[in-house]
Amino acid sequence: MDSETKSVRFEQTVVPHLDSAYNLARWLTGNAHDAEDMVQDACVRAYEHLDNFRAESARAWLLTIVRNVCFTWLGRRKSSTEHAEFDEEVHGAASETPESLLWQDIDSQTLRAALEKLPAEFREALVLRELDGLSYKEIADVAGVPIGTVMSRLARARDRLQQELCPEVKKI
Repeated sequence: MDSETKSVRFEQTVVPHLDSAYNLARWLTGNAHDAEDMVQDACVRAYEHLDNFRAESARAWLLTIVRNVCFTWLGRRKSSTEHAEFDEEVHGAASETPESLLWQDIDSQTLRAALEKLPAEFREALVLRELDGLSYKEIADVAGVPIGTVMSRLARARDRLQQELCPEVKKI
């Protein structure tokens, strides 16, 4: 494949999924700067191996690469436990009051903190399902695990998240 054809195929195959790639990397790495580095590294790898791409879902293929890059990087940094604050900008309607914006910010900070406390495999499954809208099969393909494992991880992630956010709620 010549470089021009490869560039066009890359733009068609990979570029539409960069937001999802960044979102996953952001949640796995813990900060925006490292997530950008991971996505860039994943894009280089995707471009290098584009000739071998034959999968059904380009999104799942790219997210698998992002996941592998992130977990390799996290494995090297295992001794480091620092996590940067998630710096998502608050977007609200002009009619919202400062008080309502403050409550939204407190709620989102609480949710982010609870998500960051989840083990990486639970957080990954939850982010891929709830934020990126991947199917169980796509998550299984990305994570390289059976669908049953995805279902189990999602159930456990949701349970832990609920317990973190509402500790007074007891399971029946």
